Amino acid sequence: MTDTDEVEIPEVNYVSGSGLPIRGNDIDTDQIIPARFMKVVTFDGLGEFAFFDQRFTEDDDLKDHPFNEDQFQDSSVMVVNSNFGCGSSREHAPQALMRWGIDAIIGESFAEIFAGNCLALGIPTVTADSETIQSLQEWVDANPDEELEIDVEAEQVRYGDTTVDVTVDDAQRKALVEGVWDTTALMKSNAGAVQETAAKLPYVSDADANGSGSESSTSAD
Repeated sequence: MTDTDEVEIPEVNYVSGSGLPIRGNDIDTDQIIPARFMKVVTFDGLGEFAFFDQRFTEDDDLKDHPFNEDQFQDSSVMVVNSNFGCGSSREHAPQALMRWGIDAIIGESFAEIFAGNCLALGIPTVTADSETIQSLQEWVDANPDEELEIDVEAEQVRYGDTTVDVTVDDAQRKALVEGVWDTTALMKSNAGAVQETAAKLPYVSDADANGSGSESSTSAD
């Protein structure tokens, strides 16, 4: 990629898809993706391990869990309860959900770091009060093939004949709507400006500023 190459980051104004209810408060990242599945070199394939210990017994028999139910296999919008994604800050959790097929999450509240990791993947985490979430989960159970529509910019969710107001964090909404949520891509597309700034810093060597620094020739015993 040259310094003048531009990376197109898609704007996320609107997300739609059938729903998937995940009930329970304080569902942490270890439940979303158990630590033993975090030894992978890449995130590819993490989707099959999402909620693994909630979905399978020690003998690999199926448990009763929405991710195992046929009617939700093509769902892409999760509806969750309070403090979803709490616990450790592992970025593998939203990666696993995204690779399972989740494009957006509606909930009562989210752990801050989890929501930030979702934003880095372009996954909106929108919030509503507990009564609204309960009604939405019940509707999804009764209408597993019907679509939910999330208007990120307008902060609304539509399902059936119902439209409800939701909340999208101001910084998250701005990043999604303006297409600036992928900070890694933004850094790559502005590599020239980064190198130019680095070259002006007295504590950055010329080699490092040009991205051509070499590793030390010494090695640990």
